[in-house]
Amino acid sequence: MTEIFKGSFTQQEPIPAEGIAAANAVMQSGRLHRYNTSGDEIAQTALLEEEFAATVGAKYCLAVASGGYAMTTALRACGVAHGDKVLTNAFTLAPVPGAIAAVGAVPVFIGVTEDLVIDLDDLAAKLGQAKVLLLSHMRGHICDMERLMALCDAAGVDVIEDCAHTMGAAWNGVPSGRWGRFGCYSTQTYKHINSGEGGFLIGDGPEDMARAIMLSGSYMLFEKHRAAPPVATFANIKYETPNISGRMDNLRAAILRPQLRNLAAQAARWNARYRVLEDGLAETPGLRLIPRPEKEQFVASSFQFLLLDWAPAAVEAVLARCAARGVELKWFGGAEPKGFTSRYDSWRYAPSAPMPASDRVLAGIVDMRLPLTFSEEDCALIARIIRAEVSAVHQAQVAAE
Repeated sequence: MTEIFKGSFTQQEPIPAEGIAAANAVMQSGRLHRYNTSGDEIAQTALLEEEFAATVGAKYCLAVASGGYAMTTALRACGVAHGDKVLTNAFTLAPVPGAIAAVGAVPVFIGVTEDLVIDLDDLAAKLGQAKVLLLSHMRGHICDMERLMALCDAAGVDVIEDCAHTMGAAWNGVPSGRWGRFGCYSTQTYKHINSGEGGFLIGDGPEDMARAIMLSGSYMLFEKHRAAPPVATFANIKYETPNISGRMDNLRAAILRPQLRNLAAQAARWNARYRVLEDGLAETPGLRLIPRPEKEQFVASSFQFLLLDWAPAAVEAVLARCAARGVELKWFGGAEPKGFTSRYDSWRYAPSAPMPASDRVLAGIVDMRLPLTFSEEDCALIARIIRAEVSAVHQAQVAAE
């Protein structure tokens, strides 16, 4: 009997009861705006910022409307201006080059390795072209951060980390987002904590964060922030910085606070499911798993593997056969962008030259969401289905050669 998976790849767990109760309290008060407080009340947003800063060990934190807004704000706070070049990953999602385009800058794409991390040799060759690297820890894969920072520091390049897929993760014990000048996070539905949309910006530079707070639209109410630099830091910045409103509201903050407290436990659950999939797909003919270095403490809300050097029709056959059995896979090698699988040559607003080595890797990347609504038994079933269908198509390819 052919096994069929009947779960949903887009169904998240419910918001914790504590978060629902807190959100109801905010709605009953009517004070959803982060600066609309009564008496000595501390806004949910200000408390969340303080708690997130403590979680990652940052001096300052700003809660914002989206991860994309966090990146755009970080770029502006770093002084990136119209026409400037910004280094970034060729393997990432559209909000990353979108943030660069939003400030009028131009992306310079850096290649991807078979381990799905930024190609540090390619980065070294291109460092002279820009003063900022917007580094995407795409799909939760973290590169050798000691080497990356050594390269960037030597070249005078500021690093902004896109940690949309690495909240709670670390490299060699240092939390993701704490290596560069800024760390940017997302709380969009498919991320590690869920408010539908939202994000964080963290950093240790007082002037950096003062600019970010003013950019977010603080209306001179920066004294109401708790994870912020001293008020004196704003003395001149408040007159020089435009309001580009992108605040988080108290409703989303109320939903997020209990999720943040439970992040470590949730990360362990994600990784347990990841390991079941990894074990189930080990040594599948034609399929390459992505190694996880010992220094990488990852949080796996998704799963990737490579069908490297496969013909496009064969990859499409795997996707179709798995879909027929209820397993939804996404492919970064398709001729047209679909959903979340666009790539550097899809973004026609961002000029790029062909990158043959990276194109080879991108053509083989197969991607799958890993929601916590899946049990470990579900993951074992999914692995059996993928293994069977990849093996069948691979055998047909071998036989045809």
